[in-house]
Order: sequence, then C-alpha cells, then structure tokens
Amino acid sequence: MSRRASRRVSIKDIARKAGVSHSTVSRALRGSPLVNPQTAERIRRLAARMGYVPNAAARSLVTARTGIIGLVITTLADPFLAEIVRGVEEVALEAGYRLFLATSNADPERELAAVRALAESRVEGVIVASSRVGELYLPHLKALGVPIVLINHQREAPLIYSVASDSYQGAVLAVSYLLRLGHTRIAYIAGPPMARSNQKRLAGYLETLQAAGITPDPAWIVEGNGRPEAGEWGIQRLLEAPLRPTAVFCYNDMTAIGALRAARAVGLRVPEDLSIIGFDDIFFAAYTEPPLTTVAQPKYEMGRTAMSMLLHLLQGERTVPYLQLPCRLVERASCGPPPEGDVPTMSPLSAERRLPCPAPSVDGSPSS
Repeated sequence: MSRRASRRVSIKDIARKAGVSHSTVSRALRGSPLVNPQTAERIRRLAARMGYVPNAAARSLVTARTGIIGLVITTLADPFLAEIVRGVEEVALEAGYRLFLATSNADPERELAAVRALAESRVEGVIVASSRVGELYLPHLKALGVPIVLINHQREAPLIYSVASDSYQGAVLAVSYLLRLGHTRIAYIAGPPMARSNQKRLAGYLETLQAAGITPDPAWIVEGNGRPEAGEWGIQRLLEAPLRPTAVFCYNDMTAIGALRAARAVGLRVPEDLSIIGFDDIFFAAYTEPPLTTVAQPKYEMGRTAMSMLLHLLQGERTVPYLQLPCRLVERASCGPPPEGDVPTMSPLSAERRLPCPAPSVDGSPSS
C-alpha cells in the first residue's frame, strides 16, 4: 500500500479536489448556511467518495465541544439500570452525542476515579444514576463545570437538576391494591433508612393504611437494605410477629425475590397463604415463581427525560429543576385475597438456617 493510500484524507485534500477553499469545505461539512446548498452537497458527496473521516479530537479543540455525555451508574450488575441507560442513550444518539459510561461501585476511591475519567474525556454534561452521590462525590462532579442531571437521587442535593419516579404514589398504588384484595394486615420490608425513596414509600404505606382506618403493628415494619437477604430476614421476622401479616409490601423487587424464597423455604404458599408485592419491575420480576406483582418505575422514561433535560441545559435553556414521573401497578401472580383464618403456623427455622439482620446498605437498593 502506498503512503498516499494509507494517509488520512484531510479537509485540504477535499478542497484541492473541489477547487474551493478549505474553510468552505469545513463549513459545508458542518452544515453551515453560509455555503451554497448545491456546493455543500457536492462537497459532502466528494468527501464521502474520498473516504473522509472527521477528526473528532481535532474538531473538539477548535469548537470546545466533544459531543460526549458522561453517564455514571453504581454498578453494571444492577438490573434496574438497563432500561435507564437505554433511554439515555437513545436521546443522546438522536441529538448527536455519545456516552462515556463510568461506574462508581459505591466506593469513594472508585467514585473519584470515575470523576477524573469524565474530566479527561472532556464531557459536555453528566447524568448520574448512582444512588451514592453525596457529600464526597457531588462537589467533584460540580468542579467539572458542566450541567449535571441526577436520576432517582437518594439524598438531598439542592440546586441540582434531577428526575425521579414518584415513590410515594407508587407505595399508595401497592398498598391500595392489597387493601382492595381484602388484606388488612399488611407489612413493609423497608429499604435503606436514609434513602429518600424508602422514606417516601414508608410514608405512602403508613398514610394509605391510616386512611383506611388501619393502624399498622410496629412489628409489621422490618428494616432492610434493598437486597434479597433483606427479604429473607424480613419474612423470618414477620413470622415471629404476634399478629402475622397476610401481605407484604417490599421496598424493591430484589427484596421481594428474597421474600419469595424465604416464604417457600418455610412452606408458605404465595399467594394462597401470603401475598408479596415488589417495587421497580426489574426484568427478573416476570420470571420468579410465582411471577411477581410489582410497582413499575418508568425506568426508560426517566432515562429519556434526564437526557432531554440535559440537552436543554446544554443549549442554555431554562428547564424544570425537578421532575417526578408516575409509577404503575403490574399485576402478576404473587398477590391474592387473604387466607381464611390466620396465616398457617410454620415450624420455626433452625438456628443454622436463620439469617442475621442485614447490614445497612451504603448506597441504597441497587439504584431504586
């Protein structure tokens, strides 16, 4: 292969071939209205035939634009995030942006490394779907000097743009559904105590029961961490309650999956003996046994909305600083009417099968 054949085609090469100045070629390739439309079309076709590939790095030095959006997530292992990432990516690609994905893993050193990677990539804006963002992480993100939009942020962050699902409304949906089925003894296996989503879901649970004239037994509210072991621990605790619940509302689907497993381990039938409802509608929820009734968060819509919000900020436009999107109920097979009489008496778990109280999660559920 000759040296000429292997060399990258430049704007000057196109200009020489087209018989115009290189500035005219540059404007034509950028879609500038200063170039005659017929001339611009001729230049674009010529550039395509010559195999011209834009040099993004060189262009970004001239325009101060890179066309890169940073997307920070807690972990790639979180099933909740897939639809959020898809929504962000679709809007970004439609607008001509690429995504730079960084994971924080709820580890302070990894978080700061992620911020440094964003800075080195000269991102134009940042979307964060990591529930860990807080006192340590957020100041470093702000230091990038670019717009930031948070998704389902779990801590207070004034003056930051954010998109979230309406956790309170979702809890009202879940508890109201169980009440309509005839349940009056409804438990809640909670999420991380400091997570805003947990606080709102707990408030929705309590206020919906109170509106129905029901005062929940304190033994029906069990601490958790948003992970499957919290559901297992929670079922163990609830079976020890003096007045056993006939239905359980779980902070998220991961907790509910653990609860399903624990109920099966002690011989409880779901939903004949105990109804279980989750929150999130992760992919796996439809494939549990029985399939999990849950409250669906608008994950895909949150991703699209967050990216649209960021585009407005990048264009210097005013936008609403905080948006809440409604949840919806997804009925499957894990809920039914309460059993006649009490929840069947089960043999207590042996000491070797009992789980310890789950340790509090630093970063919340995975990201719900």
